[in-house]
Parts: sequence; C-alpha cells; structure tokens
Amino acid sequence: MVSIKTDVGNKRNLNEDFASYYKDNGYSIYVVTDGMGGHNAGEVASKMAAEGLISYFVENYGTIDDVDILKTAIEHVNRNIFEFSLGDDALTGMGTTITACFVTNSLIQIANVGDSCCLGIINDKIIKITKDHSLVQELLDCGSISEEEAMHHPRKNVITRSIGTNLNVEVDIFDITSSGFEILVLCSDGLTNEISNEEIKDLIKSKSNYDDACTALVELAKDRGGKDNITVMIFGGEI
Repeated sequence: MVSIKTDVGNKRNLNEDFASYYKDNGYSIYVVTDGMGGHNAGEVASKMAAEGLISYFVENYGTIDDVDILKTAIEHVNRNIFEFSLGDDALTGMGTTITACFVTNSLIQIANVGDSCCLGIINDKIIKITKDHSLVQELLDCGSISEEEAMHHPRKNVITRSIGTNLNVEVDIFDITSSGFEILVLCSDGLTNEISNEEIKDLIKSKSNYDDACTALVELAKDRGGKDNITVMIFGGEI
C-alpha cells in the first residue's frame, strides 16, 4: 500500500512540492520533490524531476544494472531540467530537491539531493536514512550547533545541493537491502521542520492505515505553523 498527501501549507500561495510512484513487474520507484522557494519556476522543476525520474525507469529499466539506474536517472533529469531552464529567462535558476526509493526483489536503494528526506521505521525505532545537503546540516556536522538549535535555525531553508541548478549533480545513494524496515517515509522539509522524527513514528503507528497517517501528519504540521508546502508519502519496503 502507498499513500501520498501534499498540501500548500498555511503561508504559501503555490505548492512547489510533487510526489509520485510507479510499480511494474519486478520493481517499484517512489519519489518526492520540493521546488526551491524563492527561485523561478520551482513547481516546474519539481514536477519535471519526479515525472522525468519515473519516465527514465519505464524507458530504461532492464538495460542498466539495478545498482546504477537510480543514480543515472537522477543525473539524467538534472541535466534535462538545467538545459530546459537555459531556454527561457523566466526559468533561470529553477531547481528542486529530490528523494527517491527504488525497490526490487533483491535491492532497496534510497537517493537524495537537497533536504527532502527518507525515514525508515522498524519495530519501535525510526531512522533517518538520508542526510540533508543544507547549511544547517553542515553546522551540525562540525559541532557549531546542537540538534535542538538546528530545529529552529533561521537559515534552515538554505540548501547546498539541488537538482537543475547546474549541469552536473552529486547524488547520495543509500543501500538498505538488509535493513528490514517495515515502513518507509519520503517527505519534504515542510513536514520535518514542524514535526520530530519520533512524533512522525508515533503518529504513523497510532493509525490503522497509511492514508489516515498521511492526513494526520499534514494536519499536525499545519497546526504548528505550516510555513512551507508539506508532502508525505508512506509505503512498505516491497514491490
């Protein structure tokens, strides 16, 4: 089962998030993107990235090794978005984050660029699988700020890596084949900026189905301010 909920939030007029998934015989692909606020056509970039990723899999799955196709697909959509932006001044600087999950019978891979993330739930634990490409994450890594300070840092929205803003992009890939996660969550930072990982886990566990969990997560994020667009996708780690 897969459930998706996206919402413009309380402060924005436009939803620049996008989420989609595709299942075929032998594999499934899930993706959440978050167009860069303050940049031209962020909603265009996020839609192009998500739909382009899935199209790449549909057209190329089976011709590229499973261990390489997710990274190759993201690099492909990055180039397409960057080159598309060069054709119109109104699109200059368009960009998006991306987090995606690729599942086969023998492989689960997570990829991310930017600060949308993937969380895994196993038993009563929740683990953040991805690592944000952001200024705040860099400050955390060097010990300049604490986890609590990071939650409310005034420059929390500054990302250091994105899709579509340069011809080439560095993609982080995480292989979680043997992890045994019961539930996987892809989300934009509009969710995690308002709700802690433990709260996300507890709320999902308290609901009888993923649809109710997605709705409750989005509503809680909005109750706490909803300063950004909010998108969450919940699914199990199976094809």
